[in-house]
Amino acid sequence: MELTEQTLNSRRVFDGRLLHLDVDDIRLPDGGEAVREVVRHPGGVCVLPLHDDGTVSVVRQFRYPYKEVTTELPAGKLEPGEDPDDAIRRELSEEAGLTAKTWRKMGVFYPTPGYTDEVLHLYFARDLSQGECHPDDDEFIAPQRVPLALLVDQAMDGTLKDGKTIALLLMVQRLLDRENA
Repeated sequence: MELTEQTLNSRRVFDGRLLHLDVDDIRLPDGGEAVREVVRHPGGVCVLPLHDDGTVSVVRQFRYPYKEVTTELPAGKLEPGEDPDDAIRRELSEEAGLTAKTWRKMGVFYPTPGYTDEVLHLYFARDLSQGECHPDDDEFIAPQRVPLALLVDQAMDGTLKDGKTIALLLMVQRLLDRENA
């Protein structure tokens, strides 16, 4: 069964600092036509930094759209033309003050495929060295270390609400379970 939709026309209706909004006229697989609104996003990176003692560096920060403080793994957006492997090292240093000797790319994550083209590159970091955090000027975060097992429990009981954090926690836990089997 053919599922591909084809773009007939695209109009940029909003050009923001971070996001852009396109309204596309499309042809459906059955030949009909429809409209798709697409938020264009530069993409980002997210890392689970696991310390030798079994704790994970996370950040707590206020998320304006939800009007609440969330607990998340270190993450950030890609700068224009930036390689995700470089971006994740930058974000880990900025948000957690960490460098890592061992890296593993865990894959990519589509946070909301229904209306945005955002792609998040997911990483697992070990063999960590602590330095100083240096977040962006408009970024107010509180780094902390939390046991991996507690974070996985919070992902499963709904305490953690950030999708990228939940996905990467469960991916890394599964990887570690296989390594220890």
